[in-house]
Amino acid sequence: MKFKKWLFVCFSIFLALLITACSSDKTSNTSEESGSKEEQITLNFWMFGATGYEELAKEYEKEHQNIKIKIKTSETADHHNNLFTALSAGSGAPDIATLEVDQLDRFRDAQDRFVNLYDMKADEVKNQYLDWKWKIAENDDGKFLMGLPTDIGPKGLYYRTDVFEAAGLPTAPEEVSALITTPEQFKQVALQIKEKTGKPMVASMEMMYRAQLDALEESYFDKEGNLLIEKPGNGVKDAYNLAVDMNKLGVVGNFAMWSPEWANAVNDGSFAVELGAAWLKGWMEGNAPDAVGKFRVATLPKEYSGNWGGSYIAIPKETKHAQEAYDFIKWLVSPENQLKSFKSNGLFPSSPVVYDMAEFKEASDEFFGGQSTQTVFAQSAQKIGMVYKGKDYTSVHDEILAALVNVQGGADSEEEWHAAIKRIKTKLNR
Repeated sequence: MKFKKWLFVCFSIFLALLITACSSDKTSNTSEESGSKEEQITLNFWMFGATGYEELAKEYEKEHQNIKIKIKTSETADHHNNLFTALSAGSGAPDIATLEVDQLDRFRDAQDRFVNLYDMKADEVKNQYLDWKWKIAENDDGKFLMGLPTDIGPKGLYYRTDVFEAAGLPTAPEEVSALITTPEQFKQVALQIKEKTGKPMVASMEMMYRAQLDALEESYFDKEGNLLIEKPGNGVKDAYNLAVDMNKLGVVGNFAMWSPEWANAVNDGSFAVELGAAWLKGWMEGNAPDAVGKFRVATLPKEYSGNWGGSYIAIPKETKHAQEAYDFIKWLVSPENQLKSFKSNGLFPSSPVVYDMAEFKEASDEFFGGQSTQTVFAQSAQKIGMVYKGKDYTSVHDEILAALVNVQGGADSEEEWHAAIKRIKTKLNR
């Protein structure tokens, strides 16, 4: 009996130890499982420009303790070249990258190197964005989405009230919008300003050329990659001729955008208007202190309305964290955060949902005399049509601009046009 009692005690001790061990193993596994759920993930995000996304990334990290957003900002050209190199090499690409709209088509041939955002259920948020902006990021059959929309660049007429007043013209935005509804009216106002003040209407031939170019739904290329600028009916030559003709009339200045001379001219009112995108006002507010209260914004004639600038956010296929990357960019470009980006960095929203938000509609700009300029650009944004650029857009565009510079220097416009075409074809045939 004592032996049986002793045996029972030993068995009880053994059973208790076994249960404890199992319990310990289970606790250990739970801990390991918990650790895997809280895996620390770093998302490398390459971008360009002053977007303010750094602050939003910090906000996201606070809400998602296991996510770290590592941002690398480069100059626009360097950013896209580095990204293209990494994608071509098949290694070194980030988890997330911004693509400027003029560069987007350059990456279409590398579509297989990007995550199709429709596979991430991006169609669920499609109705939050302008239709034309969304479609630009789709492939030809509409089944592949390269990136989610960020900002856009709807254009408006930035005009100096003091110059308009000196020329005997109205200065209220509504009156100026009503005064200039056609290209011919634009020309007549330009001639009056030149006659009364001696000042040019626009800053440069480039700005006059872009006035019509940016409104074209098809400019340098078709979707098959064919060069269109010599095709009958193509609008590029008309835009070029417009710049040439307005220069002959003396209503075009020689202030190359971003040059010190141009910056000084914006500041002191050496020309009357800038046909600029919504993002230009951010630069003005920070760089033209003497112009405070002297600019307003009016709508442009339909023939001169268009989009200039804007970006998308894409996910290279190399990433090991596609879902986490998508969750972040969907949050980053949500209507609520587009409003924040607009208020902090002047990124004009591509989500019309924002246009109805009180914070957006009621905001006013001291630089523009208290005008709510964003409502003007919102009107323009909803009138823009689908635009196709082509992968070699920038190369072709630069050659046309070079021709215009030579024309302003005294060269024959037709000779410069044909010389530009020849250079373009040489580039494309390399």
